[in-house]
Amino acid sequence: MMKLKSACLGLLGILLGICPGYGREGGDGPPVPEFSWDHIPLYMHVRKATAYTDDEIAFLAKFPLITFEKSNGNKAFGSSEKGTLIAARRVKEINPKAKILYYRNVIVHYGGYAANEALEQIPGGLLQNKEGSTKLVRNRVAAYDLSNGRVRDWWVDHCREMAADPAIDGLFFDGNIKALEPGYLRREIGEEKKKQVEQGYFEMMKDTREAIGPDKLIVANILRARFKEGGLEYLPMFDGSYLEGFFHQVGRTSYEDYVAKGIESMQQAARQGKIIAFTSGLAGTRNTSKMGIDEAHGAVGSDEAARRALMYPLAVFLICAEKHSYFRAHEGYSADGNKNWMRWFEEYDKPLGPPKGPAKRDGYRYTREFEHASVSVDLTKQEGVVRWR
Repeated sequence: MMKLKSACLGLLGILLGICPGYGREGGDGPPVPEFSWDHIPLYMHVRKATAYTDDEIAFLAKFPLITFEKSNGNKAFGSSEKGTLIAARRVKEINPKAKILYYRNVIVHYGGYAANEALEQIPGGLLQNKEGSTKLVRNRVAAYDLSNGRVRDWWVDHCREMAADPAIDGLFFDGNIKALEPGYLRREIGEEKKKQVEQGYFEMMKDTREAIGPDKLIVANILRARFKEGGLEYLPMFDGSYLEGFFHQVGRTSYEDYVAKGIESMQQAARQGKIIAFTSGLAGTRNTSKMGIDEAHGAVGSDEAARRALMYPLAVFLICAEKHSYFRAHEGYSADGNKNWMRWFEEYDKPLGPPKGPAKRDGYRYTREFEHASVSVDLTKQEGVVRWR
């Protein structure tokens, strides 16, 4: 299996023409989001089934990098495509420089998309278990059969169409871990089919980049300490990585070693000039998802509790951040039903300044100096401190 994966990755590198610096200033690739060390650089990741209010759009326009998640506006406008484009255009009217990413899951078949009608015309478009059921993800959602060339063509064509809109600066790819984790759905669909799905995923990523051209971003949910190289082995396919589930260790690795490996992967990716969209829940709950892949979120009782919970993930982010790294702390991605997603912490307005150098590590403790702040992290205590000067 490892030889097969190495061969796939080697072939993929050749097919993509991967080279250092892809997607960054001074080289080929799409324009990156605005970045400044003046304050904590922030990222937004959100969905709302109904229309955003004017105040909400004005709030979104404050962020240099935004992902409009699945189900955006599908109740108000009839589809996630329309809802996303309407929201994106409204944000661009206020802040034309904001970079907006359109969400697509590479394997999970979510409803609410107008494009789904065409998939229904493709025989064998969805994976099935031995009993013929297609509800394989969380026992209620279907998954694409990426070994089916017609499915890949349908998926790529949809990405091409959406990325062509001037309001969309790039694509956000979710579900990569499900496609790449060897054990995910292997029991349900069989080992051979799983290998075919993985190979189909690599082909689809190559085809998508060719389809949307070099001027659009692709950010993927790909860096994860569960991988042998922390996800860095897959990162050359993309302009950057979103990070979630950072503090939910899997397997027999200790919490400290798992998070330390994640920190190292994020640091390396950031130093390569890749976009980093680091997210963390303010309230963690036990990860009960299959193989611990999906992140679990919990609600925070008060603004004071939210601010206390902010410090640890914020400090971890600052230990790793480089130019084009962005931060988001949250209680979940839905903007339906509450305004908690619009919390603005006082730390976001404090002057930060550029780092004076890379972080220093002593066992499971990290420290780093910025022009206006000192940062420390203790993984054993799960504590982070940011002292502002």
